[in-house]
Amino acid sequence: MKSNSLKLGILFLLGTFSVTAQEKKNLTLEEAIQLAVTQSTESKLADTKVATKEFEMQTVKNKQYPDLKVSGQYQRLTNADVDFKLGGNSGGGNTPKVNQLMLGNATASVPLFAGFKIQNNIKASRSLFEAEQFHAKDTKEQLALETVKLYVNLYKAQESEKLIQENIKRAEQRVKDFKAMEQNGLIARNDLLKAQLQVSNYQIALEDAKKNSNILNFQLVTLLKLPEETQITPNSALFAQKTETSTTSSDISSRNDLNAIRSQQKAAEANVKIAKGNYYPSLNLMGGYIALDLQNVMTVTNAMNFGVGLSYDLTSIFKNSKEVKAAKSKVKETEQSLEIMTDKAKIQMQSANENYLLAQKQNSVYQQAVEQANENYRIVKDKYDNGLADTNDLLDADVQQLQSKINEAYSKADVIQKYYEILAAGGKLTSSSTSN
Repeated sequence: MKSNSLKLGILFLLGTFSVTAQEKKNLTLEEAIQLAVTQSTESKLADTKVATKEFEMQTVKNKQYPDLKVSGQYQRLTNADVDFKLGGNSGGGNTPKVNQLMLGNATASVPLFAGFKIQNNIKASRSLFEAEQFHAKDTKEQLALETVKLYVNLYKAQESEKLIQENIKRAEQRVKDFKAMEQNGLIARNDLLKAQLQVSNYQIALEDAKKNSNILNFQLVTLLKLPEETQITPNSALFAQKTETSTTSSDISSRNDLNAIRSQQKAAEANVKIAKGNYYPSLNLMGGYIALDLQNVMTVTNAMNFGVGLSYDLTSIFKNSKEVKAAKSKVKETEQSLEIMTDKAKIQMQSANENYLLAQKQNSVYQQAVEQANENYRIVKDKYDNGLADTNDLLDADVQQLQSKINEAYSKADVIQKYYEILAAGGKLTSSSTSN
């Protein structure tokens, strides 16, 4: 009895482990996109880069504030000789013993004018910060599109599995029927072998679909940072819904990659002003306090000082023109890059619209093909049962019916994918997904 109880306990534990080892998770496409843009390593890296740029911007802003420095010294002197130049002791009195010096110093400096370089540096750093924000949004947009493609392809692979499994059941039943007919001499053995070969081909196709499903599932799980043993089940209702026949707007003003280049262009323009600022002098307001104690000689306290400091690099008149030209050339680079990227974005949007329309037309054709394949199989099956068609005709009709169903499932998935590609081409994929 104890042995049986132990066996039952082990079997229970093994059964529990097998259930928990592969967790099935029903996941909508919107949920998958949300996980991709918040949990993936790429999205977190993009956010970190934004935070870095923000810290750099704050560092640049700090340059407009006063600099305050405090320093102190204590020095031990070795029998210093002291010669008083003012009011010196000519009578040859005892020279004071000096063996230590204490010095305290505080200075403050406020920039009054620096050729507008501080303000323009702040503008440039702010524009670069904005550009990094747009880069992060564009990264998340691409992650969302990658998630859509993996999600759709996973649905295709899993749908292929289902359809092939259904056909395998029918093919296996056909083999059983053919075996009985072959034993009774109603069909040739060659026909039985053809039916068995078709089952084998279906099984190979099933294993290939399972392999694709496992790979795509692992890729998606890894991207979304879910446990590796998670088995994602796409929401089939998404692929069953009817899509709009019209295309979306061709507006590309929301594209984050273009907005990032525009911000970089603003930063480049600010850098031109920074380079021109080297032609001007720098003016600072300065102040300070000094306290000094030279042992047995003198003590200085309340030594306040203030004034202005002016500096001007005369060589900048000759050397700075190259820096200005380089900065202007950088502006031209960003302008040309923006033009190139805009043209590519328009082409991408147009291609996405055309691909979406094509996917819808293909889906309509494949729906008709399924009806035609079903009717064809029914007719061929009737002819075969009445001896008017051979085994090859029956098996070919069966394969055509399966292929038409797979094509229809794929085409429905393609329509959904192409629709989301239009949103991605307009830079609206993440915003539309998170708003649903």
